[in-house]
Amino acid sequence: MTEPIKIGVGGPVGAGKTQLVERITRHMSRDISMAAITNDIYTIEDAKILAANGILPENRIIGVETGGCPHTAIREDTSMNTAAIEELKTRHPDLQIIFVESGGDNLSATFSPELVDFSIYIIDVAQGEKIPRKAGQGMIKSDLFIINKTDLAPHVGADLAVMERDSKEFRGNKPFCFTNLKTDEGLDEVLNWIRRDVLMLDLAS
Repeated sequence: MTEPIKIGVGGPVGAGKTQLVERITRHMSRDISMAAITNDIYTIEDAKILAANGILPENRIIGVETGGCPHTAIREDTSMNTAAIEELKTRHPDLQIIFVESGGDNLSATFSPELVDFSIYIIDVAQGEKIPRKAGQGMIKSDLFIINKTDLAPHVGADLAVMERDSKEFRGNKPFCFTNLKTDEGLDEVLNWIRRDVLMLDLAS
């Protein structure tokens, strides 16, 4: 049994974490065996949303109730998520990718390297153009950084050019992209990153 690749998905409340997992799995699950774990403090609401709105069957989704600080379950004490990963592997020995979605947390939340192989950090434009400039550890250390809800920029006075400049300054050569997940704008960049950098597939094939 090949070990599945674990991808952490972090970001503040409402940034689009669950929607990102839903859009990725909808576009890729026909060719790649996938599953998802969601983390919430006191409920499994995100797991229910993903099951109701997404393409993954319920037996490929596990909701983890973390209690307390959500970042603890992805960094200091990952035991609940590790157990969920093992459960999914038992259910589906063919799994290639497991997404681990963190509970909504602050800009400093990062995943333990013992829990995930890659990490995505997502914010949304409505939180303000200054967010990349704050250089939170989630943004700096993630393998892919996503700025979502670009359609809101004119309504909240956010300059996407400023956000792009600051992202490049603090992330160096690490990839980032803009998305509007409601319309799938920018989603291809995310999918190509998964194929190229995570799965090591030849995009030209």
